[in-house]
Amino acid sequence: MTQAPTLTPEQAGEMTHRQVLEALSGLLLAMFVAMLSSTIVSNALPTIVDDLEGSQTGYTWVVVATMLAMTATTPIWGKFADLFDKKLLVQTALVIFSIGSLIAGFAPSMEVLIGARVVQGLGVGGLTALVQVVIATMVSPRERGRYSGYIGAVFALATVSGPLVGGVLVDTVGWRWCFFAGLPVAALAFVVLQKTLRLPVVKRDDVSIDYLGAFLLVGGVSILLIWVSLGGINFDWVSWTSGLLVAAAIAVTAAAIHVEANVAKDPVIPLRLFKDRTLTLATIASVLIGLAMFGSTVYLSLYFQRAKDMSPTEAGLMSICMVGGLLVSSIVSGRVISATGVWKRWLVGGMVAVILGIGLLSTIDAQTPLWRTGIFMAVLGLGLGATMQNLVLAVQNTIALSDMGAGSSVVAFFRSLGGSVGIAALGAVLAHQVADAVKDGLTALVTAHPELAEQVAHQTGGVPDVSTMPAPIRAIFESAYGDATGHIFLVALPFAVGALIAVLFIKEVPLRTSVKREDELMAETHPDA
Repeated sequence: MTQAPTLTPEQAGEMTHRQVLEALSGLLLAMFVAMLSSTIVSNALPTIVDDLEGSQTGYTWVVVATMLAMTATTPIWGKFADLFDKKLLVQTALVIFSIGSLIAGFAPSMEVLIGARVVQGLGVGGLTALVQVVIATMVSPRERGRYSGYIGAVFALATVSGPLVGGVLVDTVGWRWCFFAGLPVAALAFVVLQKTLRLPVVKRDDVSIDYLGAFLLVGGVSILLIWVSLGGINFDWVSWTSGLLVAAAIAVTAAAIHVEANVAKDPVIPLRLFKDRTLTLATIASVLIGLAMFGSTVYLSLYFQRAKDMSPTEAGLMSICMVGGLLVSSIVSGRVISATGVWKRWLVGGMVAVILGIGLLSTIDAQTPLWRTGIFMAVLGLGLGATMQNLVLAVQNTIALSDMGAGSSVVAFFRSLGGSVGIAALGAVLAHQVADAVKDGLTALVTAHPELAEQVAHQTGGVPDVSTMPAPIRAIFESAYGDATGHIFLVALPFAVGALIAVLFIKEVPLRTSVKREDELMAETHPDA
């Protein structure tokens, strides 16, 4: 076998350290905007839903709408990245996100807000997929850990500052500014990308966009999420409506698979990629991690504000516990992996910590001391920091550069899909359990204290502000939200265990030291070989 020649970064089409840092500045701003869009709103949601007279289902759908649009379009953006100018695509995603943010900021009702969140999600899907793809195009897998500290720092900054800034905005100028706050950052990211990002544009004459496959993919995911989020609330799990939605989801998804496998000339998700064992197992792990992590942690803000009667700002401060752990483990694991080239032990150790963190959080209720909850969140953060970005790294290490967009976005897509299903399903579990506990508690309270019957009658099915309630009624709501939050972590636990099993079967392959695979370099330098 002929040894692949040693090439300089310029010869291999790679960038110098300084060029990478300059380009990375705009990408990190774009990534910050994408992450901020969800974190800044998290602590404002109870206030938003109360102000717009929404329900618990509405609370869930403000989150799910963004996740749905992001999930459904991630593989499409990834495929576009293999076909078109990546810088133009990132800038387009920023513009779409900004339009959605403006609509959300002026939303007069829950329906308009949820629609605006869909538009935001379209942009976030692009930013989420494209930033990872562009970084993979610039930096080899072995060197990527060198820059993961910057990515981890941005992730931590967005996750910590989002809830804090959101909480302060809600407590001062109002929740609408939570949507306006990201606009200046998006504009700055657009300008910086224009000046710093220089990537070779690959011109292809045979571009064929799989619109049918994309439409069916979006349809299948949407129907699934509608069934999961509304089941047990708007209709019974065992009912004609439920059966029709499940049948429709299966039929549309099957049609999408058929189109991707047999019809599409250039499929959105090339099914041949799943012949790679690493990508298949990483995809399974990503679905389960998304389901367990997104599905459960998104409701922690509701727990702090409704079970512990904290303000949005105070609830935001609690997120520092999880993000601190995530920041430490993402930076340390990235640096060590770059130095050693060994990555699987970090994935396995990270998943063990995720399982431990979710298991500990399943024990919380309204009486759990905050310091204990904070420690549990830190353990979960340590696990997530060592797991999420390294799963993508493992996949990017095995796939060809020409498939980098599609391959990277497949992992992001399935993680988002798991997260969307998790948020919708666990939100339905939470709403159902809170409703039952509140109903039983209020019935018992009226029986014991008939004089409170009138006050009890004024309680609605929305997301209540417990601070305005009489003490006996507030105690019932706090207990209901506390118990239900611990319960959804318990429901999420088996999925985290499943993710660990998938990670254990991933085969460790040494990280390559070039952006391109050895066979691609060989083909370029010895085209007749």
